[in-house]
Amino acid sequence: MASREVDMSNSSSNKLPLQQPSLPWRMTSSVIMGLTAALSRSFLYGLNSVEVTGLERFLEILDQRKDVEKRQRGLITGGLLGSFFYAGQVLPTHRLKHSPHGGLFQPTIQQAIRLLSSPPVTTPSSTLAGGIQDISDPFTSGSMTFTTTGTDQYVSPSIYSRNRHSWVHVFPEACVHQHPKMFMRYFKWGISRMILESEPMPDVLPMFIDGPQRVMPEDRGFPRFLPRFPVKFRVAFGELLDTEKKFGDLRARWQELVRKEKNKMKMLAMGELTDELKYGREAVNLRIEVARRVREEVAKVRRGMGYPEEEPGFELAETWAQEPNKDRFKSDVDDSLVNKRE
Repeated sequence: MASREVDMSNSSSNKLPLQQPSLPWRMTSSVIMGLTAALSRSFLYGLNSVEVTGLERFLEILDQRKDVEKRQRGLITGGLLGSFFYAGQVLPTHRLKHSPHGGLFQPTIQQAIRLLSSPPVTTPSSTLAGGIQDISDPFTSGSMTFTTTGTDQYVSPSIYSRNRHSWVHVFPEACVHQHPKMFMRYFKWGISRMILESEPMPDVLPMFIDGPQRVMPEDRGFPRFLPRFPVKFRVAFGELLDTEKKFGDLRARWQELVRKEKNKMKMLAMGELTDELKYGREAVNLRIEVARRVREEVAKVRRGMGYPEEEPGFELAETWAQEPNKDRFKSDVDDSLVNKRE
């Protein structure tokens, strides 16, 4: 996403929200995404074999989301193992292991939460006691740009009304993890924040991808930068989750925490958290449980593809704490090849 100038006069909450990015930006984005998709498709289907399960169901979901005005929720797909869907429009992300600007509370996570959400209807009740305006509208409030380091600057994609209820694709392992039996690591808590904090709660569709780890295996030799082929790719899409049944109890507990903090602070914009909501025991426990339940659903898709059962405890972060503090290594937990830089 390129940095560019924005007319800040449109940021007033009394004006209509911006509909979409400028025509030159949309044309540039379309060209980049089109070229990437064409090259990826040529590589996948021309030099490899691809087996897809549940594609019709997934395409039907995407077709139902084409009309922006009719979207009711955001959509999260939780994919595994690599960059299968890399096609532009990627939010800039820092890893805490390599940057002080990384971590669960970096501005990019807030942008993802806002992209999954929609602005509330403006009513007189949006003004709090004392005349303070509720600025929870993610599209017409706050800055038109955001920074991830304090020195860079990006246009906030959430300011455009056409981006409401967006589709956000997440790789929740957050590192390259290559296991011969396709075992999974624990899931990071960014996915938990998106499910707990987005309004309304987004749809979640689990999926599992096998194949990219053989295109760029961690133990490959020279020339390391070239992909390997032919490879068999297997992609499986699960069912759209009943998110209220799966996460409704956790959301209710989270919203009670937020209510208590709002009573103290008077104002809390979407994606902004107090220290208690960041580091409090109840908040941390809720994120752990959400991530565990998401992983459980992805594991069901994995089992449906015929992979063997995982060993108990792999869903827990503490299981992996004994791994070495290096960028690339062979895990002494499950003998997988791990790369925390790529």
